[in-house]
Amino acid sequence: MKIHMSRCAAKQLRIFLPIAMMLSTPPCLLLAQAVTPPKTAPGWAQPGSATHIQVPPPANFHRPSRNFDTPIGIFQGQSDIGAALVPGSASYDAATKQYTITSAGYNIWYSRDEFRFLWKKMSGDVFLAADVTFPNPKGYSDRKAVLVIRQTLLDDSKEAVTGEHGTGMIHLAQRPSKGAFMTDMQFRFGGTLAGVMAKRIGIEKRGDSIALLISLKGEPIHQFGPPIHLHFNGPFYVGIGFCSHLPATLDTAVLSNVVLKNSAVMPQ
Repeated sequence: MKIHMSRCAAKQLRIFLPIAMMLSTPPCLLLAQAVTPPKTAPGWAQPGSATHIQVPPPANFHRPSRNFDTPIGIFQGQSDIGAALVPGSASYDAATKQYTITSAGYNIWYSRDEFRFLWKKMSGDVFLAADVTFPNPKGYSDRKAVLVIRQTLLDDSKEAVTGEHGTGMIHLAQRPSKGAFMTDMQFRFGGTLAGVMAKRIGIEKRGDSIALLISLKGEPIHQFGPPIHLHFNGPFYVGIGFCSHLPATLDTAVLSNVVLKNSAVMPQ
């Protein structure tokens, strides 16, 4: 027996047949078809270990930063600088004045960075300070909470960074120009202060002079070590951030009692 149908009926059949097939497909199969295979981190981005040394990214390797003009606390916006393989997040608790920043990211180093950054556009002199804690005691040793001054939101921007590492090491670092390699002054506390995590860190920009500030045990914050000298054209970006030092694994830092002033406040 032959079945004859009009052109209109045939067209309707072509439209509804795929829908019917989708409805008859088990939900688990549909879900499996929609899942994107996870991204894997390149070898150069893997952290150092007994059998591996992290190396700089290939020349001209970049990922566009993911930028969100969403205010959070005293900051105007947020960015996943360098677009780490796993997106970051941040929250602010007004009652406790705490910023909780979660981020993956292979490093804030070499010629480009990957980290979650909470920022405000500013010009002139700047004072920024915060208390730093790491909720997860088993995070990677070289993870770092940072106070940053950046010229742009590009992954290879000129910048000055004060960072507190998971081991307690503190540094004042700079990328002197777009795409250049970072250089730094590192401070490790030994003797009676071995293993001490500084209670508070800060960064101060006075003209082109940028200094590391520190309070080890709650004493008044003070300049530590000599300043670096780096020129920024206003406006630039000032803020706080965190990097897990693991290219595709999230970790968290809490920065509290954050003070940001559009002036230099430390005495000369």
